[in-house]
Amino acid sequence: MKKSQDNETPRVIAWELTRRCSLNCQHCRGNARDENYSDEFTTEECFKVIDNIASQSSLINHQSSIVLILTGGEPMTRPDIYDISRYATDAGMHTVMAPCGHLITTETAKKMKEAGIEAISISIDGSTPEKHDDFRGVNGAYSRTIEGLKCAIDAGIPFQVNTTVTSQNVNDLTDIYQLAIELGAKTFDVFFLVPTGRGSELKDLEISAEQYENALDWIQKTSENSPIKVKTTCAPHYARLQKQAAPGAPHSSGGCMAGRGFVFISHRGELQPCGFFDRPCGDLRENDYDFMKLYRT
Repeated sequence: MKKSQDNETPRVIAWELTRRCSLNCQHCRGNARDENYSDEFTTEECFKVIDNIASQSSLINHQSSIVLILTGGEPMTRPDIYDISRYATDAGMHTVMAPCGHLITTETAKKMKEAGIEAISISIDGSTPEKHDDFRGVNGAYSRTIEGLKCAIDAGIPFQVNTTVTSQNVNDLTDIYQLAIELGAKTFDVFFLVPTGRGSELKDLEISAEQYENALDWIQKTSENSPIKVKTTCAPHYARLQKQAAPGAPHSSGGCMAGRGFVFISHRGELQPCGFFDRPCGDLRENDYDFMKLYRT
C-alpha cells in the first residue's frame, strides 16, 4: 500500500484476532462461524507484530494517535485476549475492543479494564429485542448485549453503539439512537451495509438511493445538536453532504480511510486496506511479522 510521506504510520489498526463467533449476523463480512480456525495467530505471533509496530521510530513519535482495535469474529473467545491487550497497551498503543457484547460479564469487564482497554464498540441493530435478534441470528442476543453494556459501564469502560443500516431498520434509526443515549453511549456510529461475506446475499436488504440520502441527512442534522457524538462509517459521500450543508466549514468526514491511515489485519495475518475490501496486500508470516514494512510497501 503506497503511502504519502506524512502517512507512513497508520492512525488506526483493526486486528481481526479471530473469526470465531457464536452469533450468526446476516451481514457478517467474515462469514464468521462458531468453530476453531487453525490458521489464527498464536499469542507469541501477536506479540511479535506489536513489537514490530512499537519499535518503529515513526510510531514512537506519534504514539498518542495510534488506535489498535481488537476485533473479530468475537475477540472475547480468545483466552489470551487480555494478555494481547495488556501487551499492546504497555507498548504505547490506545487499545480498544469491538466485541459483540453478549460475553461481557462483571468479571470479563473487570479484566478488560485491567488489560488497558480504553473503550469498546457494541453493535445494536434494532430498538427492540425482536429486531436486533433477527438481524444477529440468535435469540436473546439483545438482552445479553444490554446486560454486557451495563457491566462495562460499572467497570468504567466507555462505549459507542454501532448500527448497520438496512431496509429493515432504516426507519428505526431514531429509536436506536435514543436507546444509545439512554444506555450511556459516548458515540453513535451509523454504518451502511457493505455487500461482502454473508452481506453479499442481502440484496433485498439494501436501501434505495433516496433512503440513503435521507439517512445521511438525518445523521447530519442529528449530529448538530446531539448530546453524544454522531458519525457515520462506510459512507464516503457523507463528506459531500456536509459540504453542501455548510460550505467552507471544517468537516468531520474525510471520505474512506481504507489504506489512508487505516489498515486491517486478518485472522491469518494478511494486511488489507479495510476489512470490507478483501484484497490482501501482504502476509505477516511470510515477512517475518514486519507489519511496518508491509504497510509502507
